[in-house]
Amino acid sequence: MKILVNDPIAEVAIDLLKAKHEVDVMEYGAIELLSNIGRYDAIVVRSRTKVTEDVIQKGENLKVIGRAGVGVDNIDVEAATARRIPVVFSPRGSTVSVAELAIGHMISLARNLVFSDRSIRAGKWEKKKYRGTELQDKVLGLVGAGRIGAEVAKRAKAFGMSVLAFDPYLSDEIADKIGVELVELPRLLKEADFVSVHAILTPETKGLIGKEELDAMKETVYLVNCARGGIVDEAALVNALEEGRIAGAALDVFENEPPGDGPLLRLENIHLTPHLGASTTEAQVRAGSIVAEQVLKVLGGEQPNQIVNREIYD
Repeated sequence: MKILVNDPIAEVAIDLLKAKHEVDVMEYGAIELLSNIGRYDAIVVRSRTKVTEDVIQKGENLKVIGRAGVGVDNIDVEAATARRIPVVFSPRGSTVSVAELAIGHMISLARNLVFSDRSIRAGKWEKKKYRGTELQDKVLGLVGAGRIGAEVAKRAKAFGMSVLAFDPYLSDEIADKIGVELVELPRLLKEADFVSVHAILTPETKGLIGKEELDAMKETVYLVNCARGGIVDEAALVNALEEGRIAGAALDVFENEPPGDGPLLRLENIHLTPHLGASTTEAQVRAGSIVAEQVLKVLGGEQPNQIVNREIYD
């Protein structure tokens, strides 16, 4: 069978696929993909390639769609399900990497690492200006406490932080196990010294952190989003940062990627990284290998265990 790998994944994952099937490693654009997808039995992507309804309809031989990562917002899962095509993914591949990046952003914001670096490169020595704050004894508010949020909580507690979590899907039992206190969003926003977003992007979470939520935060709060662009309303965030209603923010994800030359890039109290959450060697090996194994299971007639649309097997 023929497999299309249309985004870069780890070589070890490509080798796994090549051991069983013919593999084309390409980077087709949207139009080229529509023209070529009909030749393939499987497609593996990361976040760049959009597997739209048109792609799925043109993929007359498609038997499985693989996403080397956790988010599947670049795949039309509904269209795939309608054709009974499994969408497999690697939900645990980048968990640690994203959690570590979120903690890294918190430390950097608290100690003004990026801002003081800019200053010293400009020939200044502004030691008093960049006095920071400790993480110890501060309150971390997690918006979403699934796999990644739980790993962030573990690391935050090692720094001596207490952790509040807003997550309608988290049970009290799991919350106790990971050492977080489940609260409603208004209390979290009011009490947190750091707010870290780890929810998935859905119609319900789009714009979840907007003007009203930002206004409810402490003026000393730092906001970090390493989840998905669109959960934090960027226009509202820009206004809050410009007006000093919150102390600072860090974004690894954006409403549009890349974000272009917008007002975010002109702010002095924000850190920006180019969707680096899963961009570690370890995460790429894990994510690629997991999704390759799942794709091979489907092509071999087996039921995958890391599947988004499990209902097609019911």
